[in-house]
Amino acid sequence: MTTQTAPSKPAGSRAADAVVKVIESRIAAGELPDGGPLPPERDLIETFGVSRTVVREAVATLASRGLVECKPRFRPVVRRPGYDAALAAASGVVGFLLAQSGGVKSLYDIRILLEAALVRHAAKHARKADVEALKLALAANEAAIPDSESFYRTDVAFHAVLYEIPKNPILPSIHKAFTGWLEPHWVKMERSPERNRVNFLRHSDIYHAIRDRDPDGAEAALNAHLNAAWEYVRGTFDDL
Repeated sequence: MTTQTAPSKPAGSRAADAVVKVIESRIAAGELPDGGPLPPERDLIETFGVSRTVVREAVATLASRGLVECKPRFRPVVRRPGYDAALAAASGVVGFLLAQSGGVKSLYDIRILLEAALVRHAAKHARKADVEALKLALAANEAAIPDSESFYRTDVAFHAVLYEIPKNPILPSIHKAFTGWLEPHWVKMERSPERNRVNFLRHSDIYHAIRDRDPDGAEAALNAHLNAAWEYVRGTFDDL
């Protein structure tokens, strides 16, 4: 049996950064499996020859990068790198940027640009199953019109289908990140069945343009929908 040599004590760089680098490489190599716990804190202290403070700083850094999940009274759990984790790790910085003047509008404008491209792509390339998935999402959205909380969830689900159609694994993670970053602001928007119906009809326009293979119509419908939504929601912000 091969005996694993303990890493030498970090020198010439911050000790916590050196610990992070080694643990990151072990996660990437599969030596620390996804869903498994990190070694106990005392073992990490002994292995790396560092203090408890250094180990805890390293674990906090790994958590901020989405590589481990920390819960009170439990050992940190390894999470293999993925697009969701990568974008989640940016949430703290994004939250700070959104709090700045114009931050929410800037992010929303990026969403409009991306979704305009997505609906054009869908109108040209969506498969029969993709169109059917969008149709089902639209039907669920219509059924939820009387209940604003359900309508919001089905609204998110309708747009999520657009990110699924290109079959690019990064896009659904981007949609999830957009939703998480914007939701704290969007929940402030006044909702009503009447407003829900307006949004549903906009969704319907997008769906029919995609179904009819009309990329220009799909983009126009998407822009009309999201620009109108912004004009409606902007009054809930103190500083845009």
